[in-house]
Amino acid sequence: VQVVVSGGGLVQPGGSLRLSCAASGFTEGHEYAIGWFRQAPEKAREGVSCIRLSNNSTYYADSVKGRFTISRDNAANTVYLHLNSLKPDDTAVYTCAASDMNLCTWHDFEYDYWGQGTQVTVSA
Repeated sequence: VQVVVSGGGLVQPGGSLRLSCAASGFTEGHEYAIGWFRQAPEKAREGVSCIRLSNNSTYYADSVKGRFTISRDNAANTVYLHLNSLKPDDTAVYTCAASDMNLCTWHDFEYDYWGQGTQVTVSA
């Protein structure tokens, strides 16, 4: 399984960004979940959102609920994270990961395949 992350950048407070997570190489018959994580300087990695590909169930951390939205494009094999109403505290390196346990969890050790990180900076 390969996971490629794109998007990110510099945005002003209150602004929006869209991150993309293109995943390929899934094993037929396995069910996967895609999670988005972030890590700010000197802070632990934090799970922010997840989607179960089997039934499109979505999950959000309290810190982003109501501001971030996770979605998928089946044709493009891509999961998106829409970041809205961004705050300086959202500044972090964001990445996505795939779990072949079809399980959405905030524990990063449950995820087997990781993309590279992309920097999101929220600053005036």
